[in-house]
Amino acid sequence: MLIIGHRGAKGHLAENTIESIKKALALGVDGIEIDVHRCASGQLVVFHDFTIDRMTNGTGEVSKQTLNQLKQAEVKGRCQIPTLSEVLTFVDNKCLVNIELKGQDTAAEASRLIAFFVDKKGWDYKNIIVSSFQNELLETVYSINKEIPLGVLVDTNLDEAVAFAKEIKATTIFPDYTMLTEEIVESLKEDFKVITYTVNNLKPIKRIKSYGVDGIISDFPDRL
Repeated sequence: MLIIGHRGAKGHLAENTIESIKKALALGVDGIEIDVHRCASGQLVVFHDFTIDRMTNGTGEVSKQTLNQLKQAEVKGRCQIPTLSEVLTFVDNKCLVNIELKGQDTAAEASRLIAFFVDKKGWDYKNIIVSSFQNELLETVYSINKEIPLGVLVDTNLDEAVAFAKEIKATTIFPDYTMLTEEIVESLKEDFKVITYTVNNLKPIKRIKSYGVDGIISDFPDRL
């Protein structure tokens, strides 16, 4: 079972920062999950929210600020907002990176960067999964580069997610853990890897592990 740190090691250090990712790697994770938006100057930045208000001393929408402006915002814990390129450079193919496309216009640039890191920086496609709740973003990645492994995030209609995942030949389904039963996991595993999110407490961790999932995403990967 893959142990995947949520936004790095969100339970320990400021989410989606190099520091949090470094902590996750120190805890021995098999992978990390990160979120990306496209900023006003075109780069993909690793950040969860659509605005920087909650996590930094700044304010405003991520997509309407340049990388230079975003770099000036201080993330809680005195960290900086990293770019996707910086994260991939730091991780250096040492573990799986699940890149969740959050903001609009992220698919083409994510596809370009992933291909660059595979072709030029020694990365393997097997260490990448691009996931999203937004079907159109995954469709765009699929149309650009069919070698990039895809994952469908789902928190409501599992049947619809499975049907769509088959259309884009996704490798992985990412269901909310509260949706899962042993029978559902068994059924999903006939066609996909099943990586569930975000499981933090010991009792649900034990239960979800007993279902035989392929991976768990957690704020506290050391609990897995």
